[in-house]
Amino acid sequence: MPASPAAGSPSNTGSPSNNRTAAVTAVGHFLPEKRLTNADLEEMVDTSDEWIQKRTGIRERRILPPDEDKATSYMAARAADELLEKRGLDAGQLDAIIVATVTPDMLFPATACLVQAEIGADSAFGFDLSAACSGFLYAFNTGAHLVESGRQEKVLVIGADTMSSITDYSDRSTCILFGDGAGAVLLEPSDSPASAGNGYGLQDAYQRVNGADWHDLHQPAGGSRKPPTHGTVERHEHFLKQNGRPVFKQAIKRMAESTEKIMQRNDLAPEDVRYLVPHQANRRIIEATAQQTGLPDEKVMINIGRYGNTTAATIPLCLHDWERQLRPGDRLIMAAYGGGFTWGANLVSWAYNGAEVTTASETLGASS
Repeated sequence: MPASPAAGSPSNTGSPSNNRTAAVTAVGHFLPEKRLTNADLEEMVDTSDEWIQKRTGIRERRILPPDEDKATSYMAARAADELLEKRGLDAGQLDAIIVATVTPDMLFPATACLVQAEIGADSAFGFDLSAACSGFLYAFNTGAHLVESGRQEKVLVIGADTMSSITDYSDRSTCILFGDGAGAVLLEPSDSPASAGNGYGLQDAYQRVNGADWHDLHQPAGGSRKPPTHGTVERHEHFLKQNGRPVFKQAIKRMAESTEKIMQRNDLAPEDVRYLVPHQANRRIIEATAQQTGLPDEKVMINIGRYGNTTAATIPLCLHDWERQLRPGDRLIMAAYGGGFTWGANLVSWAYNGAEVTTASETLGASS
């Protein structure tokens, strides 16, 4: 077993100041059965499979069919169910639930409240966090702080989005990108029995936000600035709008910047990193980020070909797909860039042997 990484670091980093770190002890996921392929999109808008794959790397994406009883909270709860099964826990043992999403079931109550009721987490409090594609990254850090404080022992962090509910399927520039799904991790103290040793878990975090360019990626209507009206519906203002070119350039710049910042202040060379776990926005963005940071292809998790951009769910879905390849002490850098604009990176030392995880629903899928 690898030696536990040293906990603690200078105060200007995102590391805890004490020896209690928050480790990932289980992973769960949910994907709808319905697949929307590039061939399907060819029948809906002026596009082609070749055009989509060349520009995005996406072949298909999952779609949750419209249903009042099955929305974002449904997917989040199913990911939580799988996680709890794998960890051998009852939902009543959870202390907190954080759901990262930009597609909540409704404006209020929070999706976390609906998940709490659905899974029976009677001892937990919960809340939602909205940071678009960086949402899971931010929620992970927030959950880690709860564990590091000593006030909570088991924090469930979920990234879930029903992007099909805010996607305009007459806009070929955006409808090719997005899919639906949910991923979840359980955070526990690194000195818990579920961790291979003290010191594993979140080692460092770098987070930033710049709201000056919010209009380049946003959902115009539905909030207090522009409440729903017949006009907002007719003008398709409840669908997301994206100015693709600047978003593409900034995503590469900021994800590479965040990854490099984490590597520099933790004195990590590319060979010290087991995997880069990037937000799955576009394969070209991912490859450019890896190239700029000196990380070879075999060290980069990419599954966008099968799922598309699931917003807050992309990083935990990667963790699920590669879970069985992960071993204690593996260093992962999670990096994301999203609407807001929000961006950042986490350095995580993996805490358990993923090859030993068993559950009836588990399948290994670690290819793009």
